[in-house]
Amino acid sequence: MTIAVRPAGTEDAAIVGEIHAESWAVAYAPFFEPAFAAGQIADRRIRWGARVRGGGILLGTVDGRPLAFTWIGPSPTRPGLAELYGCYAHPDGWGTGVAATLMAATLGSVSGFPAVHVWTLRDTPQSRRFYVKSGFAETGATRDLDFGDGRPLPQVEYERAF
Repeated sequence: MTIAVRPAGTEDAAIVGEIHAESWAVAYAPFFEPAFAAGQIADRRIRWGARVRGGGILLGTVDGRPLAFTWIGPSPTRPGLAELYGCYAHPDGWGTGVAATLMAATLGSVSGFPAVHVWTLRDTPQSRRFYVKSGFAETGATRDLDFGDGRPLPQVEYERAF
């Protein structure tokens, strides 16, 4: 098995969307009513065109198949820090090591920032364990995020210094 990391190009928007949708369907959809979740999953498949053109997205591949992506850039809420806007792995990639390899490359690509932070749902233990294994620590900050259904879900913040 060969794991590799590369920048996402505009031609990768659909695959980034597919990874996001499939990961979100397993990890997040159970928090929502089925019809709302289905709409959110469909939206994740098509939202990545402009984002990929903007840069900051890396793809992790296993034997040439893209199975994970990260999206990172300057934090809009914590000036001077980087923010990991998204880190998603297709369920087919879980347990392969692609996410860990991708995270190491993502963190290695960040320069000029003393730290990076990320928000994740409080009730997603798999993602929380992953961030801790990747060297992040909880900051103690929390917030609620409304995905659009009027039922905000609690998030926790993690940070990793460089």
